[in-house]
Amino acid sequence: MHPPSSVVAAPRHWVLPFAASLSEPCQHALPHLNAEGTLPHLRRLLGALQVSQRLLGDEYALSMPHERVLAAEMGWPGAVADSNPADADGLLPWAAWWAAQDGVSLDPAQCWGLLSPGHWLMGRDHLTLLDPATLGLSEDESRTLLEAVRPLFEEDGWTLQWGAAQRWYAAHPSLQDLPTASLDRVIGRNPDLWLTDHPQARMVRRLQSEVQMLLYQHPLNEAREAAGLATVNSFWLSGCGQPPANTALPAPVQWVNDLRAPLLADDMPLWLEAWQHVDATVLKDICTALDAREAVKLTLCGERHAVTLTLAAAPSLGARLGRALRQLTGRPDTARVTDLLETL
Repeated sequence: MHPPSSVVAAPRHWVLPFAASLSEPCQHALPHLNAEGTLPHLRRLLGALQVSQRLLGDEYALSMPHERVLAAEMGWPGAVADSNPADADGLLPWAAWWAAQDGVSLDPAQCWGLLSPGHWLMGRDHLTLLDPATLGLSEDESRTLLEAVRPLFEEDGWTLQWGAAQRWYAAHPSLQDLPTASLDRVIGRNPDLWLTDHPQARMVRRLQSEVQMLLYQHPLNEAREAAGLATVNSFWLSGCGQPPANTALPAPVQWVNDLRAPLLADDMPLWLEAWQHVDATVLKDICTALDAREAVKLTLCGERHAVTLTLAAAPSLGARLGRALRQLTGRPDTARVTDLLETL
């Protein structure tokens, strides 16, 4: 008999989206993270870990960097770091992942998309898509609105399923290989700029117009407007594709989404507070895992790129002497917390 082979446990992997952005408010806020005593655990991790992988993209890609990282962890085709981002851009089936979180069973033979009911704010020069999570839409309101728009979709052969107040699911043959922009990519921006010119998107654009007209004077929206609440006047379609074989993140992977809402809202004081909270909780846990000699990975994601950090090799004698000298003389390391964040 042969002895059982040893199994090496996968390293614990923390994925942190919205660590930085190119927006002007964020660029003005980033230097605050360099203040002395700020983010001590992130400082320690940046000193102890080294970049082991870079996932490159740009701010105009349809898929967000963290979506590609998480999709790669689940083994979805086209999402791995060494692939061409354009191969799967906007084609990652996140509708199926969200349906699994909502406990909704989708027909695996059909192509599904995530319909996010939302408010398109009419400005003087352009539209802005508000974050659906800020609408405070109740389950009853959401179900009422879904039933109101259902005939528009079903007469064109669509299948609709309710999942949650902010999430509806739609199936149609036209969603096969239809690239769409992530909801996280479009929030706070002009949705018109993110509507692709793909031939299969024409029906979606028509339905968006029809839904806007239908909901304009809907009694539910009139009641919301009278109460000072934003109306639901359209939807965003994203995450299209057939349900993949795996819609569960591996057990060692932790998706940390604390920075999302404040960054998408350009609420920089709240975003800086969220960073402090993440440092005091999540990043502290990673430091504890390091102290216990556990294998760890930390992936920081911006709106263009993602960078994965793992345990660095033992520093050379010269590096150790240099660090000891800086500590004795009181001279700090020249690296700033934001040196890495600014590259995302």
